[in-house]
Amino acid sequence: MLDSRNIWYPCGQPFTQTQEPPLMIEHAKGSYLFLENGEKILDGISSWWCKNLGHNHPRLKAALLQQANRYEHAIHANTSCKTLESLAEKLSILMPGLNKVFFAGDGSCAVEIAMKLSLHARQLAGNTKRNTFIALQQAYHGETCGALSISDLGKYKAPYADILFETHFIGPLPYVQGRHDPKWNDCSAEWPPLEKQLQSLATTATALVVEPIVQGAAGMQVYSADLLRRLRHWCKQHDVHLIADEIMTGLGRTGLPLACQHADIIPDFVLLSKGLTSGWMPFSAVLIKETLYDLFVERREGFWHSHTFSGNPLAANIALACLQTLEDENIYQQVLDLEALLLDNMMLIANNTGQLTNIRGIGGIVAADVASGRATDAAAICRRAVELGVLLRPLDKTIYWCPPLNSERDEIELLRNVTKSAILNTNTT
Repeated sequence: MLDSRNIWYPCGQPFTQTQEPPLMIEHAKGSYLFLENGEKILDGISSWWCKNLGHNHPRLKAALLQQANRYEHAIHANTSCKTLESLAEKLSILMPGLNKVFFAGDGSCAVEIAMKLSLHARQLAGNTKRNTFIALQQAYHGETCGALSISDLGKYKAPYADILFETHFIGPLPYVQGRHDPKWNDCSAEWPPLEKQLQSLATTATALVVEPIVQGAAGMQVYSADLLRRLRHWCKQHDVHLIADEIMTGLGRTGLPLACQHADIIPDFVLLSKGLTSGWMPFSAVLIKETLYDLFVERREGFWHSHTFSGNPLAANIALACLQTLEDENIYQQVLDLEALLLDNMMLIANNTGQLTNIRGIGGIVAADVASGRATDAAAICRRAVELGVLLRPLDKTIYWCPPLNSERDEIELLRNVTKSAILNTNTT
């Protein structure tokens, strides 16, 4: 077997690589990874939340091969094809009024495109005083410099503070355990201090950037839909763009096509990636309000953002097939059914072990904190789960499940049984 001494792995400490060698994958199918040593492991986190339809979905593979037989890529600055046109049309109806689509390469790039468009539009409108950004406490939006600047998780950004710009973070947020929490529909008690923080930025902010409903890297924290409604209303009142980072939450993960729909709002930008191709290829899309596009047309101004692989037709045809599969296989309804199953099983583990607290979830996401509050304990439990046949990764003190949206009931039972065994066989005292 080949070793991995030439690879520097993401999101980890290099010295642990020899202690925790990588899983060597031979092939993957559905919810499972099949290893070179003959073992089978369930992907309980959808490989960083992108494998919405699981691994090696036949319709997505067929879409890749179909486009590859036509052509693989051409400069998108002045070329297009039926695949890209069809995808843009399908994306433009996800959210009324956001009918202009800018294609990019990955999630962080989509974030930066929206930020740049917001600033650029202010300049075109002669409103150069609007040049700052607002984000939520514990936000995570990616790891390029602009995206990292509007993120609020220290371990990802602290070493690079010298090259980042200041962002105004508001909080604390009214977190909830799910859609049945009273705060879900009414966070009026928590709103006044948040509104007060916002008021000082009402004339200088160009945009407020949010992860709608769920803050992923913060530990799968679910917040009030009422808060999202109030933020949208405040932005409209004060001419602040609302950028909805749906890179993790979009396309079914919370049970609806877009998490914004839980609050019945229409932002100025929607960002999609991850599940857009169900993790087959890096690809992202920025959905943009038409009035912003019209401003560039009226001023005869170009948006000089040039990614080599913008509008890659291979990824676009996969994305088109992915959107169609979500509809044809009734995935959104499956996720709504999955929600109760995930929550019930995580609660069962908490009751049987006494080692989990703060159970929360929505759609195809459920999370809990280890009772000890120690990140090292969560990490140890996840390592043990991998040994027992389920791929989990902790988020600080949080253990979470984020399986493919089309997971079967027996796969959720496996998640439950392995997680419970991992907790009972890990010393967290």
